[in-house]
Amino acid sequence: MRRLTLDEAVDALAAGEVVAVPTDTVYGLAARLDRPAAIAAVFALKRRPASVALPVLVAHPEDLGPLGVALGPLGERLAERYWPGALTLVVSAPEELAVLVHARTGTVGVRVPADPTVGALLERTGPLAVTSANEHGEPPCTSAEDVAAAFAGRPGLAGVLDGGTRASAVSSVVEVSGPAAVVVREGALSAAAIADVLD
Repeated sequence: MRRLTLDEAVDALAAGEVVAVPTDTVYGLAARLDRPAAIAAVFALKRRPASVALPVLVAHPEDLGPLGVALGPLGERLAERYWPGALTLVVSAPEELAVLVHARTGTVGVRVPADPTVGALLERTGPLAVTSANEHGEPPCTSAEDVAAAFAGRPGLAGVLDGGTRASAVSSVVEVSGPAAVVVREGALSAAAIADVLD
């Protein structure tokens, strides 16, 4: 598996390729939002059902505005406390964006990761569709070596941006598109920690 520099990762993503990247939780498979073929390649690499949408990572909360995404009152309270960090917020999204990442509910998951490596990448690429680097249903990769082993011999992955070993916990997912917050997945943040902000 080719190890990429930051410049090489930026160039590969711009060329419409998929790159494995470190986040503050686990490694992810990343594609640019303006490269639909790369997003399709993420689904193929991961063997992910088309019905399971990809979340979007951004460098800063204000990067969501150009995507037509607003966090809403509940999302803003959670983001103020836990962003950057291991919290994915599921928010209402324009149809064009939802369809692009295969969301069929008019929503999309968004996150600002607390990781300097992927943060530097996002500063240069803009928002990326990123999902955990693993075959669907398998444990996520926590190192560049894990990525190399998981995707050995599989075409479509340009390489990995090595950020060292990462945590094994995935992000917590909270839906805030409706009148009440709903914990969809408990991960690095506990449901109690999330409720603490909202109560």
